[in-house]
Amino acid sequence: MAIRNPAQRVGVFVDVQNLYYSARNIYNSRVNFAEVLKAAVGERHLMRAIAYVIKADMPEEHTFFDALDKAGFEVKSKDLQTFYGGNQKGDWDVGITVDIIRMISKLDVVVLCGGDGDFVPLVEYAQNLGVLVEVCSFGKSTSGKIKEVADDFVDLDQNKKYLIPMKSFGFFNKQRQNNQNNKGQSRE
Repeated sequence: MAIRNPAQRVGVFVDVQNLYYSARNIYNSRVNFAEVLKAAVGERHLMRAIAYVIKADMPEEHTFFDALDKAGFEVKSKDLQTFYGGNQKGDWDVGITVDIIRMISKLDVVVLCGGDGDFVPLVEYAQNLGVLVEVCSFGKSTSGKIKEVADDFVDLDQNKKYLIPMKSFGFFNKQRQNNQNNKGQSRE
């Protein structure tokens, strides 16, 4: 466990899609991002909390983005990319990395919320500059290497307060139902 003290300046960087899909696929739940932010910061001084989202033109997604804002996050969004052939991609790995590098001189602690092993070089870079790096994500879907190199790992699997049952999160369920209905209609 990393040393935590109230004087530390903390930046929280949340890969929303990474946490969202982990919670949905493992627990059929959504993430309680307000609780994740509380766990990430603790009693320390929050400098910045950024949630990185992908806009997918889903009904009511703005309600979700507003909820992130109200929970204390600055929300950065970009559109889902659709490629020739219909493949889609949406990730913020480079954007998160660049933001952390830009802010690193003003932080004592970087909290990366997401378990993607692609961030290992970033974690090591920040540590080489003397910044503590904590990873906060669902352990069952987190890269073993990033758990190993982080100064601290907060396993969201260990407490149900980080989860909200999916049934209470209407627009993602409505989108899934619409997709299933559309597939069924196209087969008729």
